[in-house]
Amino acid sequence: MRLQQCYKTDDFRRLAKKRLPAPIFHYIDGGADDEVTLGRNTSAFDDVDLVPNVLAGIDSVDMSVEVLGRKLDMPLFMSPTAMQRLFHHEGETALARTADKLGTMFGVSTLGTRSIEELGAMSAAPKLFQIYVHNDPGLTTSMIERCREAKFDALALTVDTIVAGNRERDYLTGMTTPPKLTPRSLLSFMTHPNWTLNYLAREKFDLPNISASVDAGSKVPVSVMEYLNKELKRTISWDDAANMIAEWGGPFAIKGVMSVDDARRAVDIGASAIMISNHGGRQLDGSRSPIDQLPAIVDAVGGDIEIIVDGGIRRGTHVLKALAMGATACSGGRLYLYALAAAGSQGVRRAMSLLQSEIERGMLLMGCKSIADLRRNMLAVRKK
Repeated sequence: MRLQQCYKTDDFRRLAKKRLPAPIFHYIDGGADDEVTLGRNTSAFDDVDLVPNVLAGIDSVDMSVEVLGRKLDMPLFMSPTAMQRLFHHEGETALARTADKLGTMFGVSTLGTRSIEELGAMSAAPKLFQIYVHNDPGLTTSMIERCREAKFDALALTVDTIVAGNRERDYLTGMTTPPKLTPRSLLSFMTHPNWTLNYLAREKFDLPNISASVDAGSKVPVSVMEYLNKELKRTISWDDAANMIAEWGGPFAIKGVMSVDDARRAVDIGASAIMISNHGGRQLDGSRSPIDQLPAIVDAVGGDIEIIVDGGIRRGTHVLKALAMGATACSGGRLYLYALAAAGSQGVRRAMSLLQSEIERGMLLMGCKSIADLRRNMLAVRKK
């Protein structure tokens, strides 16, 4: 399979699986426990049908939305994800180039592999920085200041990782960051020589947003589960989030909100947006999918705060369903990570361009000239 033969997320996934050693691929691909929530995040969209209107007299659509203070040319953006240079040497720069080209936003993780400063300097596209709160309080303050100086547009506080999910695939493959050879992983690295030689020949792996303060993950190999359990602060509270909002003073999202009560609390503390997310099914298995929980949250806080559906998006029609339910926009990680692993910038651009075209085509077929025309009465929920 070649990149030109990839037309959907599953195609990029197959190409990524061919190109990555098993520990790296399964880190992207896996979830927690029995991976029930991982599967449900996408399959839940199948329980909702679109009901189009015809003879709308339109020949073009406006897909633009305003998210976290910036206008985006499409209602889908790239969520922050960690350790991207493990998947392709371009890492986050591939996202920056794609966001510049398509007029959308890209996210950068605390555990990213390109620095806040590098990405701030190279891209004028809307940029979201995602914060993991570490045990060292000075690290969070430092990252906020660095984001301000690099002219990032918004921050997102991830709130669903106070303890690591049980990611059993990582146990089986011996996945660590940086990667290390183990009896379980050696054969896979040997049978993927292009990835292995490329990784060894490029600049040394680093997590530049934290490596000056934390050795784990950059200088000392650890599993992601070890990192989350040892390095992140468990006792973050709504007061901590409110203080961070005040310290930043700009657009701010709470990522990992799933309950109506928490959505209301996010409004109360002055957050700009919530990202309805279960961390891609990588944390609490058996938890509800974002699209299943969306209607209740929209009914509770719609109009009071921006609502971003994060997780399970694989098709443009998934985005249309979320928008028709009342979401402001959608975001995702795997939808571009497979493409990044498959072909770097070219892969990410192709994946996001295909999704953009699907959204546009879907809006035309729905008879909707703008995002505002998508309404909940254009959906029918299948009876179970």
